[in-house]
This record gives sequence, structure tokens and C-alpha cells, in this order.
Amino acid sequence: MDEKTFTGIVRETKAVVLSAIQGYLPARYRHAIDDIVQETYLRAYRSLVKNRFRGESALSTWLYTIAKNETLRMIQRLDRHDRRRADLNVQEAGSAEPREYFPAPDMECLRKAIGDLPLKYRTVFELAVDGYSDMDISARLELSPGTVKSRKSRGREKLYKLMIKGGYEGHE
Repeated sequence: MDEKTFTGIVRETKAVVLSAIQGYLPARYRHAIDDIVQETYLRAYRSLVKNRFRGESALSTWLYTIAKNETLRMIQRLDRHDRRRADLNVQEAGSAEPREYFPAPDMECLRKAIGDLPLKYRTVFELAVDGYSDMDISARLELSPGTVKSRKSRGREKLYKLMIKGGYEGHE
């Protein structure tokens, strides 16, 4: 599969792929369309290179299915993220219900804990704390936006464990 051939496939099928995504993606997640399109074509390219497209259906039908599945995956991911954020917001608002989450730390404590993260998570978090968007972080670190999001998510889990188990001031 050469670049020119794949570019032609993208050009011919982009309307079908966008139609699938827009048909399944709720309006509140429209910001994720570019990520879903990228994942759809990345998955298709890998499959085409490995000769996994069996030709039992039209190429556009196959890509429609991939786009639909990628959209459903993204919805699940974003729903999980929204639930976590809601849980944290409830905790920060002073809910009487006990939670596993820690209260919002002061910036000095947070920066100290971020400094103890593994390098690949630390660099992403330092830029995020300094106010950079995911796209800015992606450009600065020469990473894909998906990698930035993934490192923020995994880094958040590691940060939580560090804050709770590490005995950082105010979080013992």
C-alpha cells in the first residue's frame, strides 16, 4: 500500500466516514471528530497493509463500519472521562459522601507530586499545569494529540496514587 493509493482511498471515502461518525456521535462530543477520523484511517491503513480487508463488501462499507466502531469507542472513552470529572467536581464541592478522590491540592504540593511522575507523564503535566492546551502540548512535544490525552489520563492515575500514598503535605 503506497501513500498515493491510500490518499486516493481517503479522498474517495471521506464523506462516508464523516457520515458514519456524525450519525453516531452525540453533539456534546463533536470536538472529537478529527480524532475519530484519524483513528479510523489509521486502523484501516494498518489492516490494508496486513491484507486484512477481505473484499466481502465495498471498501466504503468496510470503512463506514470502522468509523462507526471508532465513534462508539470514543463515546465510551469520553463518557468515562465525564464521569471521572463529575466525581471530582462533587468531591471538590464538599460532598458529604465519602469518595476515593483527594481534595484539590495547593499548587506547590501538586507541582512536587508532578515532579515525581515518570518523565513522559511529567512533561505533559507540567505543560498542562502551565495552561497549555492538548494541541499546544502535542505540537511542543511532537506527539499525537491521542498520545497527549493518553499520557494525561495515565499520568492522572499515577498522580492520584502518588498524592495518596506519597504522604504529600495535606494529603496523608
